[in-house]
Amino acid sequence: MIEWARAALFTPGNRPERFAKGAATGADALILDLEDAVATSGKDAARQAVIDHFAGDFHSGLGAGQVAGLRVNNIHTAAGLRDLTALVDTRIVPDFIVLPKVESATEVSLYCRLLQGVQSTIPLVCTIESARGLSQAAAISLADARVRALAFGGADLAADLRSSMSWDALFLGRAQIVQAAAAAGIGLFDVPHLVLDDAQGLRDHCVRVQDIGFTGKLAIHPRQVEPIQSTFAPSVDEVRQAQAMVAALERAGGDVVEYEGCMLEGPIVRAAHRALARADRATRSTA
Repeated sequence: MIEWARAALFTPGNRPERFAKGAATGADALILDLEDAVATSGKDAARQAVIDHFAGDFHSGLGAGQVAGLRVNNIHTAAGLRDLTALVDTRIVPDFIVLPKVESATEVSLYCRLLQGVQSTIPLVCTIESARGLSQAAAISLADARVRALAFGGADLAADLRSSMSWDALFLGRAQIVQAAAAAGIGLFDVPHLVLDDAQGLRDHCVRVQDIGFTGKLAIHPRQVEPIQSTFAPSVDEVRQAQAMVAALERAGGDVVEYEGCMLEGPIVRAAHRALARADRATRSTA
């Protein structure tokens, strides 16, 4: 399920020879990209390559727990209209679809109205990349049950806000999208780390965004997958503590109970259950 993914790796849609290599990275989610990774002149060929891929038995090339989807072009562009038409006409069923530069719930509703039948349950990931989109993040996240995750498009948002991409400059935007995703109970991906040879910086940033409520991060290079997934997976000590907390509350019959000098109650236990769910997802993806 895309909402449980830790790393979602982009692969250019016009490079079908790389599709299998993307899966080989072990990334929880693979995104075949028709938008930013493909020049205008190559979008028609890329669209056909991606459609052909999803029209076949694409799951046979995936690992345990892996999902694969595509990122279309924005619906307000000619390429985006052709993407949507092609999806409807071919009736392919990828594991999810990433909608870029979403600015209203209406854009989500359009996709949901047109993707019917076998396509009616395809999960959607809505990317917030503009000031207008940020102002509508809550409505977008609740537009339809098929919206399973939001993604934070920090680079485009920074340009729209006339700000830098620093942590301080984008903190308010991140906080707003965290609130929207949490209120809807859906996943949330952070913007890709643009410096490729910076594994430690990537890990540090993953820790930071995870602390404020992000559930995963977008990746633009295969070597970014492991740092992201290992950081977003709970440690052995975190899993053991979560198991102990849940067991302590169960022994108390659900009543508030003291655990290691602290009061253990509902919100803390919910966090423990989330940690165990993340650990289970990490285990299944590497099985």
